[in-house]
Amino acid sequence: MRWSGQKLTTEQAGALPGLARLNNLVRSVRTPEFDGITFHEVLAKSALNRVPGQSAMPFGWTINPYRGCSHACTYCLSPETLILMADGRQKPLWEVRVGDAIIGTRAEGSYRRYVETTVLAAWNTRKRGHRITLADGTEIVASGDHRFLTERGWKFVTGAMSGIAQRPYLTTSNKLMGFGLNGLTETTQPHFFAPNYRRGYLTGMIRGDGMMISRDYPRRARGGSKVRLFRLALADPEALNRSRLFLEQEDIRTQTRPFAVASDARRAINSIYSGKAENYTRITDLIDWPESPDPDWHAGYLAGVFDAEGSCSQGVLRISNKDVAILDNIQRSMGALGIDHVLEGPRSNGVRCIRVTGGLPMRSRFFNLTGPAIDRKLAITGRAVKSDAELQIMGIDDLGVTMDMIDITTGTGDFIANGVISHNCFARPTHNYLDLDAGKDFDNEIIVKVNVAEVLSKELAKPTWGKHPVALGTNTDPYQRAEGRYRLMPGIIAALADSGTPFSILTKGTLLRRDLDLLHEASRQVPVDLAMSIAIYDDALQQAVEPGTPSTKARLATVSAIRDKGMDCSVFLMPILPFLTDTKAHLDEAMRQAKAAGATGVLYSALYLKPGVKEWYYQWLEQDHPELMPRYRELYKRGTYAPKEYRQWLAERIQPLIRAHGLQRRTEDPATGGILSTALTASPVGASTAAPGSPNVPPSLIAAELPLDLTPTLF
Repeated sequence: MRWSGQKLTTEQAGALPGLARLNNLVRSVRTPEFDGITFHEVLAKSALNRVPGQSAMPFGWTINPYRGCSHACTYCLSPETLILMADGRQKPLWEVRVGDAIIGTRAEGSYRRYVETTVLAAWNTRKRGHRITLADGTEIVASGDHRFLTERGWKFVTGAMSGIAQRPYLTTSNKLMGFGLNGLTETTQPHFFAPNYRRGYLTGMIRGDGMMISRDYPRRARGGSKVRLFRLALADPEALNRSRLFLEQEDIRTQTRPFAVASDARRAINSIYSGKAENYTRITDLIDWPESPDPDWHAGYLAGVFDAEGSCSQGVLRISNKDVAILDNIQRSMGALGIDHVLEGPRSNGVRCIRVTGGLPMRSRFFNLTGPAIDRKLAITGRAVKSDAELQIMGIDDLGVTMDMIDITTGTGDFIANGVISHNCFARPTHNYLDLDAGKDFDNEIIVKVNVAEVLSKELAKPTWGKHPVALGTNTDPYQRAEGRYRLMPGIIAALADSGTPFSILTKGTLLRRDLDLLHEASRQVPVDLAMSIAIYDDALQQAVEPGTPSTKARLATVSAIRDKGMDCSVFLMPILPFLTDTKAHLDEAMRQAKAAGATGVLYSALYLKPGVKEWYYQWLEQDHPELMPRYRELYKRGTYAPKEYRQWLAERIQPLIRAHGLQRRTEDPATGGILSTALTASPVGASTAAPGSPNVPPSLIAAELPLDLTPTLF
């Protein structure tokens, strides 16, 4: 049947939630040839995808002509949730954009520390809402699939003790990690351009660090002269620029000039100044103490005096001065805004400090309510995640309604939401952005970038392209069944080869054989690395866990066809399924068949079950192998990875077989049971720990092969 006759109407296509967001949608197509699958043809704006710098992946660039392998849970939050930005401020989630620098966390030694990370993706969805209430008054609205870090590890908002829905979930016996909001809400953000905020800021800044010079110089001939001068000199341009802007909004024009040049011991200092008597008078009136300041003035004053005289070192926020009026007004403003503080005793020089108490929760409150200009004073990076905040869960309430929610993906895999550590979605966000389900819709709703080769050619032709190795098959299989119709790979191969860009392909698809001549020709121009994912060598088991994919025999024949062309081809024995494919007989047979097919190396890893994926895998396991459920629950009770002991046992079993069959490809680590992460850079495909998917592969196994949140301890 002609596909042109199977185009869906606008009404039909719009029936799928989220497709209205695809402003680059060409058409949606169904055909009996692919029963139950809808292909959504789109015009891609870009083809090359950069791998985050923090990623453990040993390649920097990927191409995904298809999108249809999103298997992890969607973790969603209310759009009003406050996100901690890298500059120490907090923004509502709906204001956060891809590319923004925010704060995540990373385990370093025995501590988890706050680190800067980047927003890699952001998308909308609709989910049933749940409200989590903490002892300090913090409230978070999230979906039941969202995860938060507790003192006992990551836990979902909702779950069950047994059955298919079994997973660790939040209870009132848990305490979340972070610092909380301590009563802060999005409505308490400073009004930066309110007149009283502006005047309060200038009062704090100029009284704290400015100079107001008024001198009379007698002159015999002319009866004397008067000098009225305002000057503000700062090393931080943010505060200087804000002060100049605020003065201009009061119709006070200043001039800018250097004050001190940079040296080895200090930064350059610039200044704004005015020698006009009328400006002097207006500034003097502007910074006079108000009798009844409002909250805007209090917030502006604290921001200004903090930028002028404040510090935040080792997590301790102080503002220092010796002027009694300045100190009294700091305390008055902090009291008005609910910021806990103490006045410390005078030093030998008469300077006293007002110190904010209450740790990170109160420090975060100060920054959010006042909005200082100097970013370097707000930095939280490097601090250990520890807090005395009352983050005990007091209640988890099902709101009973489906609501708009947003999620982001970050380089660290987490972010700070309403002051607590929140997990993000490692799945490719395209399906979730379109409101497509991460389970069934992964199998049945495939996004096809029909112009990907044309866009790729233009990107590779740019002078800035560094001809970095590009990996295909790291997210979705480039040779899934739809490639037989769309034929996107020939154009991609040609574009890469013609531009001098080395590339690798990892696939389950035997359709690769169609392009062997092209690949062989490309290998004469650039390094080309090919690998077949062949994890199971028992035909019945393979069909049970990988229905719809080419058989093991067909994939091995593809390995042989590649070798007949004189090209190397690795076999990815990933994942090895505990108690199913880890027997010595199965592994030995796998090596024998791979060697007979001509494979030039074998790479392996044990099954990886990240949350969200585990439920899918357990559902299949409970149906087909219920006798193994107790053993799996014991094996994976501590998390996503098989225990070190199992991985070491697996290494001791499989490595002699690899050597015996002459299939060594990489240096291997007996302690971790797999490839050393440092050895992965040897080649793009050999480096990839990811096995690609196919539209009909069970979600659990694909994601088990494709842990996007790889760490060096994976193997």
